[in-house]
Amino acid sequence: MDPLGARSQFVEVQNLSTWDQPQGVQDEVDGENHLMEEDDQLTSQLISLESPFPFRQDINSKIVLFNGDVALLNCTAIVNTSNETLTDKNPVSESIHRYAGPELRDELLKLKGCRTGEAKMTEGFNLAARFIIHTVGPKFKAKYRTAAESSLYSCYRNVMQLAKEHAMASVGFCVVSTVKRAYPLEDATHIALRTVRRFLENHGENIETVVFTVSDVEEPVYRKLMPLYYPRSKKEERIGLPLLPADIGNAEGEPVVPERQIRIAEKPGNLEDDSGDDSLESDLGLVGSHAFARMEGDVDKQRKLILQGQMSEAAQQKQHQRK
Repeated sequence: MDPLGARSQFVEVQNLSTWDQPQGVQDEVDGENHLMEEDDQLTSQLISLESPFPFRQDINSKIVLFNGDVALLNCTAIVNTSNETLTDKNPVSESIHRYAGPELRDELLKLKGCRTGEAKMTEGFNLAARFIIHTVGPKFKAKYRTAAESSLYSCYRNVMQLAKEHAMASVGFCVVSTVKRAYPLEDATHIALRTVRRFLENHGENIETVVFTVSDVEEPVYRKLMPLYYPRSKKEERIGLPLLPADIGNAEGEPVVPERQIRIAEKPGNLEDDSGDDSLESDLGLVGSHAFARMEGDVDKQRKLILQGQMSEAAQQKQHQRK
């Protein structure tokens, strides 16, 4: 037995109930009854719609919701949420340090910090987990919401990427971004659940278990939102569809920012279609906006015309002389 019987406290992941097992049936029934009472007609209309997060028992069987201490999980790796200097004193970090031992603090000094959204890995030392993945969640401010969402997505994505690169069988997540960083819990939960779901869909064939470790405060929020991203039946999938947020991210779960999307031609360099030239010119607000461009005209368009043989020989000669 280990000193003070510490190892006896560790939790075997294999003994935890996965999200597809019967313990969640009552949650599903309660959710169905609640929505049915509100609007039966709406639910019937949703039958023909496809959910972006369809029922996947193979994915649900990899998901565990665990109310407890992430430091006690016997996973390949557990996640520590910290600050940029990796010295944050929050309940999750303090518990991990307590069980891992003083070697962890010495190892973190060698890492020389971690930037927001990034993830770095150390040994687990005296933990049951072999590795600890340290990540830094963003500080939340309403006016910088987009940046915070992108950073929090990067935290979860980078942890999962490390798990894949190191062929980890199981990962135990804490709730990244502590109360001290003021990230709204429900918003953070949406990002966590959908990012992990998308990663498992696209890259998680070798990851066997992902544990979402929560406290008494966090558990009700996770139980409410998990059926939206991990529906346990086709019926639950339909019921959750109208409850999904407007932004569900792209194919990887990354937040989509419409104002950052750049409009580009469908077939750049296509000489057969000049119909979009004028509109593209006005959209970009660049061509013809300075004195030289006004003198020369649309140089790119003139070159197209030359290639197509549509510019007269005299015009070509005049342009050549001007150059």
